[in-house]
Amino acid sequence: MLRVGLTGGLGSGKSTAALLFAQYGAYVLQADEIARDLMQPGEAVYNAIVHRFGRGVVQQDGQLDRQALAKIAFADGRVEELNAIVHPATIAEQAAIMTEIAEEEPAAIIIVESALLFETKHGAAAGGDPDAPWRSRFDCIVLVTANDETKIERYIQRVCGDTPPTPERRQELEAEARRRLAQQIPDAEKESMSDFILPNDGTLEELEELVEELWEMLDFAARNTP
Repeated sequence: MLRVGLTGGLGSGKSTAALLFAQYGAYVLQADEIARDLMQPGEAVYNAIVHRFGRGVVQQDGQLDRQALAKIAFADGRVEELNAIVHPATIAEQAAIMTEIAEEEPAAIIIVESALLFETKHGAAAGGDPDAPWRSRFDCIVLVTANDETKIERYIQRVCGDTPPTPERRQELEAEARRRLAQQIPDAEKESMSDFILPNDGTLEELEELVEELWEMLDFAARNTP
């Protein structure tokens, strides 16, 4: 199998790229989706979050209040506390799923979509580089890039959908997007740690062409990897 890490900052379009790769036959694992499953009531991750952050992050129906948790994590500077609970369990689940897929399809291309692939301090294999834990998890890294203003506009559109935000709401969302981007490593720094770059400041058609070209290289590598 070929293990591919697909990353990019908030609003970069990495999820769109992941969908395009899936159309070619890649197995796509979304880190956020796996984490959400692990954060359901009764799961060990859920219990650890409630123990650390208190019942104030739990809704009346027992589900985690993701807005309250995000405020504590990002606005109150406790994001690493949350990551230390969620990331190890999420990475372990990714590894287990990849092993299952590889047993069924040895030449599979498995793409893990993760916004914080470089940022996480967790996941280094035994004897691996603790300063670059992703190196032991993936055979190559694909980075989707975009300028910050484009990322912020995409974030606002994702949150609001077809309903234009009020000026006050727009200002609030812009501030939230900038806070989240500030928690992430800048694209310029990520590029030096990546094997392939997918610039995504343009149209969907342009991204589709780039994904098609890259898929051919990934497919060749997967079929010729021992």
